[in-house]
Amino acid sequence: MDRTIDLDQAAATIAERLPRWQALGLVAQPLTWRDEAAAWPRPLLTERSSVHDPDSVGIVLTGPNDTELHVVLFRGGWADIDFCADFDRGDYGSLPTPCLTSAAEFPDHLDRWVSRVWPSTA
Repeated sequence: MDRTIDLDQAAATIAERLPRWQALGLVAQPLTWRDEAAAWPRPLLTERSSVHDPDSVGIVLTGPNDTELHVVLFRGGWADIDFCADFDRGDYGSLPTPCLTSAAEFPDHLDRWVSRVWPSTA
């Protein structure tokens, strides 16, 4: 099955949530893009205009007490989700992610991942 996630649509989903996250005290790092057409090792770029064939889009959110969430969505439908909610209590690691079939599925998953690390955002 050939599936391609619209990463620009996923980036728009992230952008829509930025004001709410900022109001909750979360800090968003610039989006990172990886270009499939770039030579290996493919660098992470922050300017979408410099990416010709986007392979992934990612964001890092940080919050109080060194909490972090790293989200990388790949156009093939999978995502890498790593978090640290409370290092001292062992509440860190990777979150399971289903294989997405469209960018329309991304917002619900993104909200769930954010609320896992910062329950007050739910």
